[in-house]
Amino acid sequence: MRRHLIRHIVLVGMMGAGKTAIGGELARRLGVPFRDSDAEIETAAAMTITEIFARDGEAFFRAREAEVLGRLLAGPASVISTGGGAFMQEGNRKAIGQAAVSVWLDCEIETLWQRVRQRPTRPLLQTADPKGTLIRLMEERAPVYGLADLRFRSQAGDSIEASTRRLLTALENAASSPFAPVPKDRP
Repeated sequence: MRRHLIRHIVLVGMMGAGKTAIGGELARRLGVPFRDSDAEIETAAAMTITEIFARDGEAFFRAREAEVLGRLLAGPASVISTGGGAFMQEGNRKAIGQAAVSVWLDCEIETLWQRVRQRPTRPLLQTADPKGTLIRLMEERAPVYGLADLRFRSQAGDSIEASTRRLLTALENAASSPFAPVPKDRP
């Protein structure tokens, strides 16, 4: 079935939850643009997220993140992947709520850890106890992520394709579906 996207789909959740991988596949299947807010920030700054954090700090990064997210939300309907902390900012949640359907990609902590532990590109995990930091971040963020329009549970062992298929079904059945209503057939 061909779906017509009338609102953005914004993927939120922890680093390593699959927002970029699933978001890219979701956009491909829907025939709409895919936007990764972190990649957009890096392009605009001509620096990596890690470099921005090191040079200018988290507050500076969060301000740029809000600007980029606002620009993406003002564009045509697309699938947008956000950084793990983007949804934590009230202003970002309001902007997303006005222009998009938000989806929390909820993932078990062990799966997240397996995905992020070998990546030095996660500035918030550059601590003496990165796994402990990841657990603490998840505990702090889960209640806010729970404000998303849709909670999508990641299943261990699911391929990107299988996850995307399940997510499409969940979006079609959601009370706040981002798709144009399908006209009823006339007899």
